[in-house]
Amino acid sequence: MIGIDELRTVKTFAPLAPEVLGYLAGAVEDIHLLDGEYFLHEGDERALIVVIEGLVEITKVVAGIERVIGTRKPGQFFGEVPLTLSTNFPASGRAAGAARIIKLDVAGYYTLAAMAPSVPEKVGSLARRYLDSLQELAAEKPDAVARVIGPRRHAKVRELSTFLTRNHVAFENTTLEAPEDGQAYPVLELRDGTRYADPPMRIAAKAVGLEVVPSATDYDVVILGGGPAGLTAAVNAAAEGLRTVVIEQLAPGGQAGTSTRIENYTGFPYGISGDDLASRALTQATRLGAEIVVTRTACGIDPGTRRVELDGGDTLRAGALIVATGVAWRTLTIPGAERFLGNGLYYGAAHSDAPLAQGQDIFIVGAGNSAGQAAIFFSRHARTVTMLLRGPSLASRMSSYLIEQIEATAAIEVQPNCQITALEGDKSLHAIEVLDSSSGTSTLRASPAVFVMIGADAVTGWMPAHIVRDRHGFILTGPDAADAPAWNQARRPFALETSVPGIFAIGDVRSGSVKRVAAGVGEGGMSIAFTHQYLALAD
Repeated sequence: MIGIDELRTVKTFAPLAPEVLGYLAGAVEDIHLLDGEYFLHEGDERALIVVIEGLVEITKVVAGIERVIGTRKPGQFFGEVPLTLSTNFPASGRAAGAARIIKLDVAGYYTLAAMAPSVPEKVGSLARRYLDSLQELAAEKPDAVARVIGPRRHAKVRELSTFLTRNHVAFENTTLEAPEDGQAYPVLELRDGTRYADPPMRIAAKAVGLEVVPSATDYDVVILGGGPAGLTAAVNAAAEGLRTVVIEQLAPGGQAGTSTRIENYTGFPYGISGDDLASRALTQATRLGAEIVVTRTACGIDPGTRRVELDGGDTLRAGALIVATGVAWRTLTIPGAERFLGNGLYYGAAHSDAPLAQGQDIFIVGAGNSAGQAAIFFSRHARTVTMLLRGPSLASRMSSYLIEQIEATAAIEVQPNCQITALEGDKSLHAIEVLDSSSGTSTLRASPAVFVMIGADAVTGWMPAHIVRDRHGFILTGPDAADAPAWNQARRPFALETSVPGIFAIGDVRSGSVKRVAAGVGEGGMSIAFTHQYLALAD
């Protein structure tokens, strides 16, 4: 985490008041880069980048060749033009040797601009140097649909903020240091002044304009789950003229939507964030005519008619049903852990969780890629990040590129052969007890936040027995489903078809799936090809 004295080394920031610098220190991401490491890519959302140490290069792919089109030295900015024109970055940025930068997102930039008008003046001046034809500053703060009001580190405030962020709803956060007695939080305030105190998520979603009720009862394709697999199925189905609806419990993107960077997805040579990938898929699906309904889950399926009962009483009939519900994080089996859920104990991690880590000593439990990505992201906000591993090392479960980044990040410490045995605190988490199994010793470690990523399980117990699962609850498909008693057809099931004709399973919920975004996307496309074949047989 960068300090005020370090910020004063930047000429533009040197004259700012201490309270402004204090805000800036807490709002930026402090990013240490290795030689050749990219800190943003062409098309990324606008932000203000300031070089603190080393040299960075600005690159752009021209005629298929990446070219260096500029450099930035300590104290220099990058991002003036996107902030001025309200556009995404027109070029990429990478380190030329070891370097250190700070990154201020667009919301933080506008807050800084209000506190210190000299900063946007400087940014505008720099932008005019690069755009000779610039007539006026076009950057405007996006209109917020709503405001979320509540105490700092309040579980329900965090839950609502995460929900709105994941659903790409523009909103403002107002943190109360002295909450009112008797007031239920969070308070959701709309632009017209309408206020909702501690609203159920479905009420909040409807209030900000999200779809929570299907527009019809009959569809060609009903897709349960809006992760990469489900959204890809929706894109393909809608593009081919099938009336399509996606039923999603939280937000499009699924668990992949919380990933800070997906490095192995074909077509994005410099990686892409899970949220960005989900946003693009969502835009594509809705543009092609798919309907996206959030805050709803399926609670029953009639195998004979493919009727789907949703929580809340709505019933949908599907010509074909595609199950893409993914998996749910495994939870800690520690007595009293549920008491701290949302108040220091969190399952999974998202960009919107950055304030929980700001300047703190936090812990991450897990040794997979999700845990590694979270550790790297939080290291730009937290004072320290400690990874607790039940096993001896990261090597067995984590990709090598993540291990290399973790080893090169001073703020991250990896502690093998360790597990949490107790959580302590009053209303919120204050400390954890960590057992080192190699030595048999336990230590009490102060921390306000623990993020747990220890694997995930399929939540399929609600499904009828006709849809056969393996012993871990994952849905059998294709040849594995062919011998199930429920299969009553002369033909063999299609590759992604379950033991019930016309019901398909794709992505992480499917038994034997690869558990990779690219694999889920591929299955999403394949499922619609099989859907067409099934519907042709049904006719």
